[in-house]
Amino acid sequence: MDANGFEIRENIAQPDRTFGAANVFTIGDLSREFGVTLRALRFYEDKGLLSPRREGLARLYSATDRDRLSVILKGKRLGFTLAEIRSLVAAHEGQNVQDLALTRDRCLSQLTQLERQRAEIEAAISELRETADRLAA
Repeated sequence: MDANGFEIRENIAQPDRTFGAANVFTIGDLSREFGVTLRALRFYEDKGLLSPRREGLARLYSATDRDRLSVILKGKRLGFTLAEIRSLVAAHEGQNVQDLALTRDRCLSQLTQLERQRAEIEAAISELRETADRLAA
């Protein structure tokens, strides 16, 4: 994991395309690497979260776009809205200091909610075990 808690994937095959000094990824490359659909990548582009260059009909994503996608998907897994994901991306890229405070507050709020859900799930599991034990007797 990096300093911001985002997963760093190692040993991932990299396409051998380059554009200047930076790696370039096609929509298919990112789709396969991250396990997302082409439609999802186009959706994130439509929402302004990703900004691939175009060469003809091809979308070419930079290493920055690849990093952004990682942050977007992490935010999605953690239950953030698109607006909150936009703030996560901005904070990750150091674009807006105010986003850091808002993002931290939202992370703490989401953490509290998930802990509450976990407690409810653990109580339900315990109750089901007791019921199953009584039924087995």
